[in-house]
Amino acid sequence: MPLMQTENLTIAIAALIGLCVVAASLLRGWHEWLTLKAREIEAHRPDAERGVFGGSHTMTARIEIADLKERIRKLEAIAAGVDL
Repeated sequence: MPLMQTENLTIAIAALIGLCVVAASLLRGWHEWLTLKAREIEAHRPDAERGVFGGSHTMTARIEIADLKERIRKLEAIAAGVDL
């Protein structure tokens, strides 16, 4: 093999390795950026969506249902003309 072809082959292999290193670094950075954005979105979600309460989801749902039942009872009393 002539000397010129060997140098060109060496340069081509080095360039290919360099390209692979850059591509791997960019891919890793992209993955980390996506992870960061997912954490930011999670941090900005309201506590109700994340389930961060003193109790459980079922307890919160029961309280909301009891509140709705109380409102319905008051509305029915108003409709019937009963003073509360």
